[in-house]
Amino acid sequence: MSVNDAERAVGYTFKNKDLLRLALTLPSASCENNQQLEFFGDAILEFIVSELIFADGGSEGEMTDRRKVLVSDAALAKVSQKLGLDKLLIRSQSDTANKKAIPSAYEAMVAAIYLDGGMEAAKKFVLSTLDFNENKPELENFKGKLQEKLQSGGYPCPEYIKTDIGTPQKHKFKVTLKLFGKEFTAEADCIKAAEQNAARAALEHLNKKDGKL
Repeated sequence: MSVNDAERAVGYTFKNKDLLRLALTLPSASCENNQQLEFFGDAILEFIVSELIFADGGSEGEMTDRRKVLVSDAALAKVSQKLGLDKLLIRSQSDTANKKAIPSAYEAMVAAIYLDGGMEAAKKFVLSTLDFNENKPELENFKGKLQEKLQSGGYPCPEYIKTDIGTPQKHKFKVTLKLFGKEFTAEADCIKAAEQNAARAALEHLNKKDGKL
């Protein structure tokens, strides 16, 4: 393995080159291998991914599902192969069928970069290599659709009344939408999701009336 090739692949120059070698060394090649780095990198990666998903918003279930997809073996194997880490692995000649080694190399590399350059360096690596948009769910904009429908009929935008009904340990919000004397209420783990769900309920009601306002 060429250290320069590996650094070019990951886009990071190591101060401690031994960390780079260790991140790419499999158990079949040495008793000093990347298994501990893989364990640590898995936790660091989940934190970085969770932080970005949290900033995007969504319910707890939606965020959990999105994180599972982003840090799955399939996703990490894909990015490892794109970076060429699979070709840089240090392994024994007989070790040719270890498919888990490919996604694990990415996790180990995250830990190695973190130990060498800190959290900001690890974040930069993850954000520049994982495709967060590819696995980002496309949420239908019910608020926008409701607003367009009302404005087309000359009606003002509705008011969304927001109430925090959660606890310090678990956030939960209730949103009530008042429209033509009726109330449409929804609850969710974040305000945006609750607003969208209330707007969807109002739209469904209007559609049942054949779109008549």
